[in-house]
Amino acid sequence: MLFPLLAVLLSGCAVSPSYYWQAASGQLDLLARSRPIDDVLQDAATPAALREQLQRARQVRRFASDALALPDNRSYSRYTALDRPFVSWNVFAADPLSMRLKEWCVPVAGCIGYLGYFDKADADARAAELRTQGFEVYVGGVPAYSTLGWFSDPLLSTFIAWPETEFARLLFHELTHQVAYVKDDTEFNESFATAVEEVGVLKWMGQPGKDGLRAGFDRAQAMRADFRALVLKYRGELQALYAGDLPPADKLARKAALIAALGDEYRQIKAERWNGYAGYDRWFAQPINNALLASVGVYTGKVPAFAALLGACGGDLPRFYREVKRLAALPLAERKRALTAAVCPS
Repeated sequence: MLFPLLAVLLSGCAVSPSYYWQAASGQLDLLARSRPIDDVLQDAATPAALREQLQRARQVRRFASDALALPDNRSYSRYTALDRPFVSWNVFAADPLSMRLKEWCVPVAGCIGYLGYFDKADADARAAELRTQGFEVYVGGVPAYSTLGWFSDPLLSTFIAWPETEFARLLFHELTHQVAYVKDDTEFNESFATAVEEVGVLKWMGQPGKDGLRAGFDRAQAMRADFRALVLKYRGELQALYAGDLPPADKLARKAALIAALGDEYRQIKAERWNGYAGYDRWFAQPINNALLASVGVYTGKVPAFAALLGACGGDLPRFYREVKRLAALPLAERKRALTAAVCPS
């Protein structure tokens, strides 16, 4: 995930000055609150659980550079305790009869399908404004994001206590964004980071003493895949509906029926395949609309292509990164063709 605060580094664009101000002040507050991990570990007031989590985080961070050749810099060398459940909130918007997210264009990041806010009240205010304009809106909490190396991203209380494999995948993913980033090609960026994240977690679990992590990881992966497939199925049906020739009123009625069917199928999967696992109940308890459905990870369609490219590079991650950087510099159409070809120059 990228937070569009990078826009404050350059001159104006399609969002208001107040947006830039909240982004800049929020980032500065985040950095001002951060403390070196050593200081937190040496503080007698640090709870034992946090001490253990920070020590684990150090191991994951070191592994990221040593075993995955991810940037060896000051990112995740500090810790920030926040008094909120998420570091920021993203606002997504879509028309009632469209699955295309509204986009905002900012410098550096390019055009993105959300706006991020450090204060939930600000996010809710923007959401309310968008609703008055006729959009369906979703406001989603964000536990972590990448500043692409512009700042030394700290560890945050919003994700430090995550299960080991989930924590590791997040750190690998965000660090990968520092390796290569293409303006206006979210699918390329997110698919690349997800491909590295998946390889990284497998390598992490392959270390001595990590055997016990595999069963839980595989189960979580399977449920994640089930959830994504379910959402993609109904999103595809809704897209086909919106593109059809029915009158708008009929489309809205059919839309409501499809969303109800989505909930029914989720409950069936939960009972029959997940043994009652309720981890996705909160997601389905929200008002299901186009903005929410479109916000689900749809930008990972090129993960198999990146995996094939890594295979063509013999599993050599530094060589793979060099090729990804080369592809990142190509025009969009040429980049897509080259990625599909999965050829890794020697």
